[in-house]
Amino acid sequence: MKKNLTKNIPLKIMSIIVGILVWLIVVNVDDPIITKGFVISDVQIINEAYVDQLGKMVMQDDRENSVRVYITGERKIVNRLTSSDIKAVADLQQAQSTDTDPVMIPITATCSGILPENIQVSPQNLSVHLEKKVTKEFAINVTSDDSKPAQGLEVASLTANPEKVRITGPESLVGKIDSVSVDVSSKLEGIDQDTTITGAELTITDKNQDTLSSNSMSYLKFDNNGKVNVTAKLWKVRSDIRISAGYTGEPAEGYVVDSVTTVPETFSVAGSEEALNNLKLQGNTIYLDNENVDISGKSNDVEKKVNLSELLPDGLKLTSGSSTDLWITVNILPEGSKIYSFPTEDIKVKGLPDDLQLAFEVADIELKVQAEDGDLSQFDLKSVGAALSMDDWEEGSYEVPIKISLPEGYKLLEDVTAEIKISKVSNVDSSSQ
Repeated sequence: MKKNLTKNIPLKIMSIIVGILVWLIVVNVDDPIITKGFVISDVQIINEAYVDQLGKMVMQDDRENSVRVYITGERKIVNRLTSSDIKAVADLQQAQSTDTDPVMIPITATCSGILPENIQVSPQNLSVHLEKKVTKEFAINVTSDDSKPAQGLEVASLTANPEKVRITGPESLVGKIDSVSVDVSSKLEGIDQDTTITGAELTITDKNQDTLSSNSMSYLKFDNNGKVNVTAKLWKVRSDIRISAGYTGEPAEGYVVDSVTTVPETFSVAGSEEALNNLKLQGNTIYLDNENVDISGKSNDVEKKVNLSELLPDGLKLTSGSSTDLWITVNILPEGSKIYSFPTEDIKVKGLPDDLQLAFEVADIELKVQAEDGDLSQFDLKSVGAALSMDDWEEGSYEVPIKISLPEGYKLLEDVTAEIKISKVSNVDSSSQ
């Protein structure tokens, strides 16, 4: 038996090879017919002008964004096909009726080299809705986020051309539009001269403050294909601008105005060349109308917050990131009194343990001093004593009273406090050196 198996080995190997060749010939000569399915996600709707003349537009159901096409043919042909070889269209003129909702449009698929009877589509109809076509006009808002031009420059204005856009589309979709904007942030970074940005694309935001999807955008038609030009105008920046604020009216009898202060004391602006030149002639100071603060009959300080950006002369604007809040304080004191700034470094700290350290949160404290005879001309701040002490010294932040000693003939109008922070003294571990 073993001898028979090993007999004529070359002949047996040749037989196997011949058998394989015969099988390949049979397979290729007798090519079987097969059916294969392909998913087509871009069904094209044609002849939309058919419903446009009725003042309507087509909207497709979001859930019906693809169909399956089945191709029947010889295996060697079908297996070479891909979805890109197949075209699926829905012809509005072939719809049985445009009065139904939804409207069912027959889908036809074609593929080069394949007979129509060998192509099947599922589903056979595309479900769409016909909506009234409307046109609405929107202003274009130009945004630049936090982008900054070259150092020493500010964006004075961003102007879209055109400044408005007409949008045409299905009534339900156009009705959702809340705003139209164009973002030019990436084009402004580091620019050092006036610039025009061409072909900027519009962004549509709905009333839920969401950006419209590309699918929704495909139903809308825009002037200029949804592109605009944006001109960025630059102004130079000037820092350390001061404010001169006044007041109207008179304080209560027996009281006087000690000073008028503002927070911030200085700020930066950007402006046109003409406006900056005028500002320079005024000593880089902006003079505010006295009508902003009325102190009539007041016996205490009067503080008012105003919008600084609304008070700037034409041709000037606050630099980006600046607060528009300006606090104007008119300090009112009894006659014969005055506010003095006393350095916190001159306050004597008593009883602080050696393992603790103390830091004042401010550089100065205010002393409201009144002369008993009404004459402060001889008052010397160097003759004032200030001391701080606590019963229990512990780490933390505190607002503590400051004991003030004044020369004879003077008195404090208000108690004085200071904010402090107490912490442990850090010792260097000698063993680690």
